[in-house]
Amino acid sequence: MFHNPVAFVGRRLLGWARTLGGVVVLVQKTVYWLFKARPDVRNTAIQMNEIGVRSFPVTSLTALFTGMVLALQTGYSFRKVFNEPLYVGTVVGLSLLKELGPVLTALVVAGRVGAAIAAELGTMNVTEQIDALYTLGTNPVRYLVVPRFLACLVMVPLLTVYADLIGILGGFGIAHWRLGIPAPVFWDEINAIGLEDGFHGLIKSVAFALIIVITACYKGIRCQGGAEGVGQATTSTVVVSMVMVLVSDYFLSSLLVSLGVG
Repeated sequence: MFHNPVAFVGRRLLGWARTLGGVVVLVQKTVYWLFKARPDVRNTAIQMNEIGVRSFPVTSLTALFTGMVLALQTGYSFRKVFNEPLYVGTVVGLSLLKELGPVLTALVVAGRVGAAIAAELGTMNVTEQIDALYTLGTNPVRYLVVPRFLACLVMVPLLTVYADLIGILGGFGIAHWRLGIPAPVFWDEINAIGLEDGFHGLIKSVAFALIIVITACYKGIRCQGGAEGVGQATTSTVVVSMVMVLVSDYFLSSLLVSLGVG
């Protein structure tokens, strides 16, 4: 395989180009059906429940303990420097709203929801259920992808807001009862955070939702090779989604800071 490095690199580049082209075509078809036909309200509501409501427990635990450890580490670190646990509310609030809230929520959704979508669509593909939809005159993108697309776009930002609130409450608990910070001091620091910082995180959450749902749907619909292929598609979805979320986080942060959003 490595005897001809030019051919090896060429095959890799062609594979990436085909994948990118397939993703672009899937996005184009999804947007087309999103505006061409009325959304399937029932199917979308089911997906919102699967993607959003069922993700509340793991999102709550992740956000709660993230806020708690942020407050704990910030308080003790600043106590060493300033002899007082200063700016704990500011650090907890800004960290959760701008970075940790959207990123950790996206990673949780990628691990739980992205894998489920890829496995479900991949199983449908290898068992020829997607071909059966074509036979029945139903477009698979409209019936399978659009509801998941809408559900992710709605529920991931809502989960992010929920995670921010839970994380701040967890940080307040540690700041007040462990570090001895008065409640008014903590909440004054939280209230001083601007709305643009919240929008910073919400914009990221929308972008992360797009990355997760498009990756999962593409991997699932293109799945081949039976049960082994479904497993590979599921694993690939989780890995690619998480990596893309972390990579895009930097570029989104840089762009939003340049535009003055947060």
